[in-house]
Amino acid sequence: MKITVDEEKCCAAGQCVLVAPEVFDQRDEDGIVVLLEPKPAAEQHAAAREAAQVCPAAAILIEED
Repeated sequence: MKITVDEEKCCAAGQCVLVAPEVFDQRDEDGIVVLLEPKPAAEQHAAAREAAQVCPAAAILIEED
């Protein structure tokens, strides 16, 4: 799995951080998503997929291996 984020699309809702805090964070100044793990461990894949699904701006893109 490879994750990319589109900071331009991000609306700083923070849903990704709530669902997958090991993979995503937010910038302090504006809340925009920060990708912590572009290639997360297998045990984080389900949470990363859920984060992409709940993102209101569709700013998270997941590429499956």
